[in-house]
Amino acid sequence: MYIAPLAQYDFLYTEVLGTDILETVTNGEIKAADAAAVLTTAADFAIEILHPLNTVGDRAGSVLADSAVTTPVGYKQAYRSFAEAGWVGFGLDPAIDGGGAPFLLYNAVSELWSAANPAFSVCWLLSTGAAAALHSAARPELKDVFLAKMVSGEWTGTMNLTESDAGTDLSAIRTIARPNEDGTWAVTGQKIFITWGDHDLTENIVHLVLARTPDSPAGLAGLSLFVVPKFLPEGRGGIGERNRVTTLSLEHKLGLHSSPTCVLDYVDATGYLVGDLHRGLSAMFVMMNTARIGIGLQGLGLADLAYQQARDYAQQRVQGTVVGRPSGTPIAEHPDVARLLTSMSSSISAMRAFSMQVAEWFDRWQRTDSTDAAELAEFCVPILKAWFTEEAVRIASDGLQVYGGLGFIEEAGAAQHYRDARIMPIYEGTTAIQSNDLLGRKLIRDGGATARRFFDRIDSSVGILRVIEHPVAARTAERLDRALHTVRDTTETLLSHAATNPRDAYAASVDYLTILSLLVGAWMHGRIVAAALAHPEMSTADQQRLTEADFYGAHHLSRVHSLAEAIHAGEIG
Repeated sequence: MYIAPLAQYDFLYTEVLGTDILETVTNGEIKAADAAAVLTTAADFAIEILHPLNTVGDRAGSVLADSAVTTPVGYKQAYRSFAEAGWVGFGLDPAIDGGGAPFLLYNAVSELWSAANPAFSVCWLLSTGAAAALHSAARPELKDVFLAKMVSGEWTGTMNLTESDAGTDLSAIRTIARPNEDGTWAVTGQKIFITWGDHDLTENIVHLVLARTPDSPAGLAGLSLFVVPKFLPEGRGGIGERNRVTTLSLEHKLGLHSSPTCVLDYVDATGYLVGDLHRGLSAMFVMMNTARIGIGLQGLGLADLAYQQARDYAQQRVQGTVVGRPSGTPIAEHPDVARLLTSMSSSISAMRAFSMQVAEWFDRWQRTDSTDAAELAEFCVPILKAWFTEEAVRIASDGLQVYGGLGFIEEAGAAQHYRDARIMPIYEGTTAIQSNDLLGRKLIRDGGATARRFFDRIDSSVGILRVIEHPVAARTAERLDRALHTVRDTTETLLSHAATNPRDAYAASVDYLTILSLLVGAWMHGRIVAAALAHPEMSTADQQRLTEADFYGAHHLSRVHSLAEAIHAGEIG
């Protein structure tokens, strides 16, 4: 049974990030107590409605017949309830009738949906991103037609980028949009890997399609963005005739079986230009950035689900003689199983805290137009997406390992988490794409200025830990200080590589993203330790926090130093 991490979020909101970070960021509009009430309601829905469908959806999958997709039993009603409760527009701008939730709350809710049912949650994620992109770039008449239905959840949205010869390289897109006399466009081409590209959850699906126009410039500069709905609209939110968009097939996937991934064929389908001609990528990037954060949070949620299931199994499974423990002790006490479980939980705690720190910066950017917060938030997007999703795969794999041979059997349920997790470091930009973005657009572009400010914040936390008289605080401070010194040095090396031989820099980009991930994880644990040790008496939860921090520093943060050696070496071969 999945248990939502409500107490952990309350601790983050009220102690780790400040006395009430939500009240501070929202100028009193929302307080931690309000967030607790919202998260409790969300947790009830996640546990009672979405989570029971997770295994059902995995086993049944979505099915294509007669060019129509049918989702597993229960999904249609669940989505209707989800939309009617207002969750689709929960984090969207109030100007388009969204809920206006701050990122600090929106990200937390995202984790709950993702843990309960990752395949279901990605439909909501894409719809939210598509609505945000239209709100950002579309002309008013398009917003009037599409946005209300999308924000309410009556219509869903998709992202149509990938083609058979244009995956990561969007400059290779060949889908063409030709102008019609009435101001619309005729879109022709084939898109693949379109998540939730067709389904029966809603009456209409709004596709955001990147395409070229006749005589457009070559490469990325020639791409424009179009709205191409499954059914043409009539008036404001009405449904007209079927557009010329056909679902050719569903991909046969390793995981996320209930999430239909479609091959869509457009043949002179009616589309509507979003924003300016040849500015499609900048308009689409609003959705892509939202999706990258969302997929990172999906990784966090799935990781926690896999961990909880492995922990619960290990605490009741008796097998073999446990060193130093009496007969009948469950396998959770075997030293290596205990290592696996603590490794999993320590990473999850670090990631959850980091998601809230990044959310705080996004909220400050959005609400105060803070340049510092904006730069820090953007710097962290590739770290969050890549770290969380790579850890989801590792943690799901470790969870399966805890089960032993039973984990390899589908009935145990652990295998599904591993299968579902494996796509996460790939879609919405692979880990290498995230690391190249971190290196090229974030680090090199400003000469390391944002990175250095980022490191200064971590250094401040080291100073706080140093004055706390406790062995875990002392060890955490010492380890974090050494790792910070190594990362600072490695950062300057990478900047030097970039200036003299860029291949040496880019060959090490994934390793660099990894050491930053390890560093920020330890930073989060340092702040958690400081908050826990401020309590007059140590609770069981506090002791677990100290154990996780100590473990993380010894087992995870220590990897920074070996990775730094690889980065200094540059490209080999």
